Amino acid sequence: MCFYDQMTPYGEWTVGRGMESPSPDANLLELVLTQENVDWAWAKVRSNKGKPGVDKVTVEDFPAVLATKWKDIRQLILTGNYTPSPVKRVEIPKDTGGKRPLGIPIVQDRLIQQAISQVLTPIFDPMFSNFSYGYRPGKSAKDAVLQAREFIRQGYKVVVDTDLSKFFDTVEHDVLMHRVSRKVKDKGLLRLLGKILRAGVSIKGRLQETVRGVPQGGPLSPLLANIMLDDFDKELERRGLRFVRYADDFCIFVKTMRSGQRVAASIKAFLKRKLKLTVNESKSKVRKANELEYLGFQFKGNDIRWSDKAYLEFRRRVKEYTGRSWGVSMSFRLKRLAQYLRGWMGYFGIAKYYTPIPLIDSWLRRRIRACFWKTWRRVRTRVRELLKLGVPLKVTLLTAVSRQGPWHLSRTKATQMGMHDKWLAEQGLISVKDLWTRIHYPATAR
Repeated sequence: MCFYDQMTPYGEWTVGRGMESPSPDANLLELVLTQENVDWAWAKVRSNKGKPGVDKVTVEDFPAVLATKWKDIRQLILTGNYTPSPVKRVEIPKDTGGKRPLGIPIVQDRLIQQAISQVLTPIFDPMFSNFSYGYRPGKSAKDAVLQAREFIRQGYKVVVDTDLSKFFDTVEHDVLMHRVSRKVKDKGLLRLLGKILRAGVSIKGRLQETVRGVPQGGPLSPLLANIMLDDFDKELERRGLRFVRYADDFCIFVKTMRSGQRVAASIKAFLKRKLKLTVNESKSKVRKANELEYLGFQFKGNDIRWSDKAYLEFRRRVKEYTGRSWGVSMSFRLKRLAQYLRGWMGYFGIAKYYTPIPLIDSWLRRRIRACFWKTWRRVRTRVRELLKLGVPLKVTLLTAVSRQGPWHLSRTKATQMGMHDKWLAEQGLISVKDLWTRIHYPATAR
């Protein structure tokens, strides 16, 4: 899952819809199940799409289930007899390499979780720290990165970079539910939340109990993570520390290595004692800010640039979209590539890191030329297409009959003359340089 295409699933409750926060003492379960709330939740689940869970029912197929069974499902929830299904465990690639475990609830449970989240978010979110940025209305990973940069610019150039060991898999249910129950008094809703947490995980068809943990992937997981770590945020604020947190990924900024070592030891003890969470010693370190990688960025001097890992992942994804064995039309390929490039630059483009931008554009153009060449399989087709693009006959013939592969020929005089930059743009290839310029110099952007 990418930082730049993660969507907060509940932000419109207070931002877009202008609804007031419900009273924690109200019958929240009935509010969760109101037709308006369920309809809104279904719109969110449907727009987020996603793969089917263990029951193999897709988002497209679910409306038929909703129409025929929702009345009975609603009654089961109200009477406390509803049993959520186990989540399906899969692994997805991270932005910066490696894989992350993800739990996929069935669509029916996604709907219920989304409906719950929409009611609980306006109760909990206003009390969260301003320095908590993950999956919150009006906040983003970019905001966390920019705040981290601001702390560094203020002179806090030592970072307590802490990794929680398998946070989402090790959350103690009783610790989490205690924090939920501080604001939620509806026993029916608390009972349903407990069942969701204990629903179990299906790993390659085998059921595994969940005696602890909050599986990533459901609409409720981000909110529950923020509830769990809110006490930690408040403790850091009480101590007057500068920090940023995005879900379970957080950094604390201090001025000296000695202060950093002291803070690292004390927060480790706090997390273990109060929240029963363990710090991953091998991935946690007190380091200078210019050694920090956070949310896909590196911090160099007083500024930022995308990390080497993030860039390697970018190249891997681009190679997928421009792979010559991908059997799709060029128009579809260019459309998908444009979507990815806009999303990537929309996130990483906050870095004023221009040096590699022209090289990226040149590399993209060459890969797309190679894709076009691969589609022109026959010599006759290549001759016809190059002549149509205005390439002289002699140059066309020398290239068209060559036995070299598409990658080599994508850099020849014929292909670069015919498939020039303007022509590629007309076909749908967007320029990373143009995207970067629009972000940093909008007045001069084309």
